[in-house]
Amino acid sequence: NCILFLSHTDLRNDEEIVQYGLENHICLRIAPFLTEQTQWNKIQLRNIQIEDLLSREEINIDLDNIRNELSGSVIMVTGAAGSIGSELCRQLCCFNLKQLILFDFSETATYEVDMELKKRFPDRSILPIIGDVRNRDRVESQTRLYHPDIIFHAAAYKHVPMMEKYPCEAVRTNVLGTSIMADTALKYGVKKFIMISTDKAVNPSSVMGATKRLAEMYVQSLGSAIQEGNIIGKTSFITTRFGNVLGSNGSVIPLFRQQIMEGGPVTVTHPDIIRYFMTIPEACRLVLEAGSMGNGGEIYIFDMGKPVKIVDLAKRMISLSGRTDVKIEFTGLRHGEKLYEELLNVKELTKPTYHEKIMIATVREYDYDEVKQRIQKLIEVSYTYDQMQIVAAMKDIVPEFISKNSCFEALDKKPE
Repeated sequence: NCILFLSHTDLRNDEEIVQYGLENHICLRIAPFLTEQTQWNKIQLRNIQIEDLLSREEINIDLDNIRNELSGSVIMVTGAAGSIGSELCRQLCCFNLKQLILFDFSETATYEVDMELKKRFPDRSILPIIGDVRNRDRVESQTRLYHPDIIFHAAAYKHVPMMEKYPCEAVRTNVLGTSIMADTALKYGVKKFIMISTDKAVNPSSVMGATKRLAEMYVQSLGSAIQEGNIIGKTSFITTRFGNVLGSNGSVIPLFRQQIMEGGPVTVTHPDIIRYFMTIPEACRLVLEAGSMGNGGEIYIFDMGKPVKIVDLAKRMISLSGRTDVKIEFTGLRHGEKLYEELLNVKELTKPTYHEKIMIATVREYDYDEVKQRIQKLIEVSYTYDQMQIVAAMKDIVPEFISKNSCFEALDKKPE
């Protein structure tokens, strides 16, 4: 028995049929790219993947606007070998850039992305640079040498439980690294600096989320200081926030796939845990759109669609695999993990943009000199390797950072 869907639109519109197929172990297949001209003997049928079920309507972006801005530009992407950074590079190569600079710390991953891009886009000028965003001299020397017009800053440590163990490293990469990149962009006249942030920066419950909020504060307050004339410069600073991306390095879907292949169990942290998901290409298209519409100082948030219960995701993946012997095991929330992510701070409101999927978060303004001074002290504290002292300093700057499922809960003031 098999149910054949002719397009992703059919798949999205026929949820009841999909559910019936999953519950009754019926093979679900899709024939993508079917058109009136398609010859039936050349149709490529394939089994439906979880990404197909989670995908949404194709996002329309203003290509002309983006093309006008990027054409003839030198673009630098930090974290260019990561899952978001590399997809940004793929999409950027579709525009008539003067040069694309891949800046990353990982030698092997950078080599692989560089080889892939040069094969796919032989006419593009692509330059791989091995460097560390935490090394001011290296960042400055390369920026001075190549004069990027736009920087997409995707380099970051992002794993919540891992950064809960190593707050010193989270601070140095996500806070110090971002401040070095932002300072350098200002110093060398970069036109636009677009920082990739996360919904975990909103009311953070983890070290990782708090470091990303601190990075946002630095970038935003620096941008405001320029706009107010307190600092001389021409760089526009823009931030984009979104939730989990499907299939990114270390994300839940590759993990579940591996666990199912091995016969289980599939490990879910909690029966009620939910997450918002977006495909990597979708997220990157919105980053490009938000980057082109931004004038500076904005924090853009993306419409992430409906939240997904992770246990339902696991059940669907097991059903799609055709296996009936794979069990689900609940392992408990990991350190710093929330049951749900918030895309907006309670105190924030949003303003619409011309794009229905992109909103502007109105967030509290911070004074740049004060933020800079406090972040500098935090970075100094990070070199003590005293975890409690480092996290206490973070909570002092970001009072809405309330730890969850973590030893750092001891630092939070309990209500009387």
